[in-house]
Amino acid sequence: MNPKNERAELAADQRLGVGNVLTTLIERGTGLDRPTLTFDTEVDGHPAWQPLTLAHLGERVAARAAVLHALGVRPRDPVAVWVSDGADQVLGYLALARLGAIPALVNGRVPAEQAAEYIRRLGAVGVIADRPHRDALSSAGSTTALLADPADLGTGDPGAAPAAYRHHGDEPVVITHSSGTTGLPKAVVHSHHSLFAAIRHRLSLPKGQGLDRMLGALPSAHAATVIAVNLALTNRAQLAVVSRQTGTLVLDAIESWRPASVLGFAATWSELAGEDLSRRDLASVRTWWNTGDCAHEAHIRKLIAHGTRESVTARGRVTRSGSFFVDGLGSSEMGHSQFHITHTPDTGRYGRCIGRPHAFSDIAVVDDDGERLGTGEVGQLAVKAPTLSLGYWNDSVTTYRTRRDGYFLTGDLVYRDEEGYYYHVDRLVDAVDLGDGHRLYTMLCEERVLADCAGVLECTVVAVSTDGRVATSVLLVLDPAADQEADRTAEVLAALEPWVARTVERVVVVEPDRIPLGATGKVRKFLLRRRFLDGELLGRETSAKQVAV
Repeated sequence: MNPKNERAELAADQRLGVGNVLTTLIERGTGLDRPTLTFDTEVDGHPAWQPLTLAHLGERVAARAAVLHALGVRPRDPVAVWVSDGADQVLGYLALARLGAIPALVNGRVPAEQAAEYIRRLGAVGVIADRPHRDALSSAGSTTALLADPADLGTGDPGAAPAAYRHHGDEPVVITHSSGTTGLPKAVVHSHHSLFAAIRHRLSLPKGQGLDRMLGALPSAHAATVIAVNLALTNRAQLAVVSRQTGTLVLDAIESWRPASVLGFAATWSELAGEDLSRRDLASVRTWWNTGDCAHEAHIRKLIAHGTRESVTARGRVTRSGSFFVDGLGSSEMGHSQFHITHTPDTGRYGRCIGRPHAFSDIAVVDDDGERLGTGEVGQLAVKAPTLSLGYWNDSVTTYRTRRDGYFLTGDLVYRDEEGYYYHVDRLVDAVDLGDGHRLYTMLCEERVLADCAGVLECTVVAVSTDGRVATSVLLVLDPAADQEADRTAEVLAALEPWVARTVERVVVVEPDRIPLGATGKVRKFLLRRRFLDGELLGRETSAKQVAV
């Protein structure tokens, strides 16, 4: 079959969604011997880093479905999956979806007490957990039944699996969760069609560069990995899923597996940018795909200096040095990045520009009363799109609080310029009103410090308002080759707007492990604010520089 025709047919098939892509492709009977998913761990005796064909993947998923069905799992049963390895997350999701159950994927890095409470609130009928996570749940006093160890699921007879469940578009198919930076992660419910909507859109477009061989450096329990898996399957592409997304491990995977594109979050790009990339072979990479939080210019520029890309010129297609970086802004609740912008070594639109909306996105910028704001005015991001989640599982209060006039209020602060480009300045919970028409946007401050201050690998800005006074801390993680004792106060203040600089109480060099992170690598500023209010100074023992206010 002509691949272009197949992509068009899949895009037009309204029965297709994230619950049945694998079984649908197998039923079509074509390309069964083509490589699909690759995992960094062994799968039922199949070696790590060796691709599974479509037929073999279907067989391994059916084996797991047979065991789970024998254990009593039925359609609409929510089942938590809390494991470390990407293979166990992805195969667990595919097997449960095949049964019509609702896999609730839990990031393996969520603390045990939080995970136990999160799973309890789900009302899960059981948990699929590997040994470390089973022990952690037991220590945390979890009362949810331990359903199975993922190591045992592959022992089932694929032929004993029941017929694949018939999904409908608006049915819940998978639950993922938010990053949990402000507390317990929120359970986000995705439907059969919602997580597939952006894939359907992409299938109607020409295939992008680098799509044939992708490295998924994404948290395997995240909605982004569910999308990546189904994007790869529908495009008959190869996807390698790495279980851990630290910079060194991702670079090792790029050198050994030779992907044409790498999918990741901002936290991973930060770690990659902190490595000496000149000592690494990144020649295979054409495209870096970012989702979740938008990425920082300082990190993007370091990545796109490597690899190659194809450009169309008057002389035809030519290969140029330097790769693409596709940026945007998304979240579990949005179901997919709602914006897109492509950077190359020749482009220069930064300053936390997240680009223009996708064709499927209806975007508004609104004030606290829900009224639309004009060009250049910062307000809350409101999204209406077929990719949006159904809401929060077992939490109608939060679901309805975040919906207004058919739009989802994302909790992000953005503005639009005259050319229709959008810029992300902060999360609503982290910004501070300074009075006199000025506001402090912590993420925009971080962007400016990283862009203007040499030797700074990462920057975290935290503002605390008490008794009518705002005190801002600027926490710096430095390149190991930089002078660790130099006073960077002056250059940091120069990078900030005057009304923001006047609030800075200290500029502190800290070790990376002093910055509290959520399971997906996001900084927990809520926790930092609480620590500062309690009098903790993370850099007191290093090189704290008190700034006169």
